[in-house]
Amino acid sequence: MSIFIDIEKTIGTFSLNVQFEAGDETLALLGASGCGKSMTLKCIAGIETPDKGRIVVDDVTLFDSEKKINLPPQERHVGLMFQNYALFPNMTLLQNIRTGARREKDKEKREASVQEVLSSFGLADLADHYPHQLSGGQQQRVALARILVSDPRILLLDEPFSALDSHLRFRLEQEVRSVIRSFGKTVLLVSHNRDEVYRMADNIAIMGIGKIETFGEKKAVFASPGTKAGAMLTGCKNISAIEWLDKRRIYATDWGVELSIKETTQNIRYVGIRMHDVHPNGMENSIRCKVVEVIENPFSMTIMLRPVGAEHTVPIGWETAKKVWKKHKADELSIGLPVDSVMLLEADPNVE
Repeated sequence: MSIFIDIEKTIGTFSLNVQFEAGDETLALLGASGCGKSMTLKCIAGIETPDKGRIVVDDVTLFDSEKKINLPPQERHVGLMFQNYALFPNMTLLQNIRTGARREKDKEKREASVQEVLSSFGLADLADHYPHQLSGGQQQRVALARILVSDPRILLLDEPFSALDSHLRFRLEQEVRSVIRSFGKTVLLVSHNRDEVYRMADNIAIMGIGKIETFGEKKAVFASPGTKAGAMLTGCKNISAIEWLDKRRIYATDWGVELSIKETTQNIRYVGIRMHDVHPNGMENSIRCKVVEVIENPFSMTIMLRPVGAEHTVPIGWETAKKVWKKHKADELSIGLPVDSVMLLEADPNVE
């Protein structure tokens, strides 16, 4: 299974211009609200029509503006799960799932597939319940069961955990990961939650405003998100604008310090470092700092540090284990920003 997409669509002042390919994997579209993630899924599903381009799933052309191909949603065999699950409120759980199997003409096969998915999702005892009688997690399982009983070519998940309480998310993520493994085809996951994306996806596409800014294997994307927005979306909280001093030295203007960096040919405008990559007493890019705030988290400490002599600059955050902070606790201390951990970031397209 695979997907190829190269589309453009303009709505008012917003322009979507997206190109990517994916195989039998989970690809996450990670981006802020309003960047075009959900619009991309709707174009694949046939709910929205691109202005131009092509969409091909499993060698079947769903849309081709030049060839005048635009299959209706019911002929695309695409499984799209909406944020609110879109269950029919006047139908029981069983009836909702049966609507997903309507393409199967053989009545016995259709009912057998419905009963199989009821059992595999642990929903048999709730078959006569209506959506309002189900918990959020149960509604999600029904929505997934309704999609999978239709044997779709591709599975599209639009913010699948956004409607759930936080304490349910981790358990339901495990269930969805199990469903994805059993599905064995292409899955596109839309989310703005970096932890969720990292746990669920194989590859990640970071979306800016209507465009994909960074694409790659998830560990590589988190190590080098490419742009300031990409760094923020992947959870980096220490980001500074820069001025170049030479090919391997920069001045981080927000922090008020000089840093050594890896030589690069990129058009770098910012640097970033994740809070857990800051080292106490580090040898590389060593900075003497004053402790300006100590924040206790449930299982770690966040220390806000301002370089000595740079009184009006933005503090650098350091997150560490409580026992490590206990060892280094002081009003002033030296930290290091390892060269290999300093992320080199370009300006965000269409912003600067």
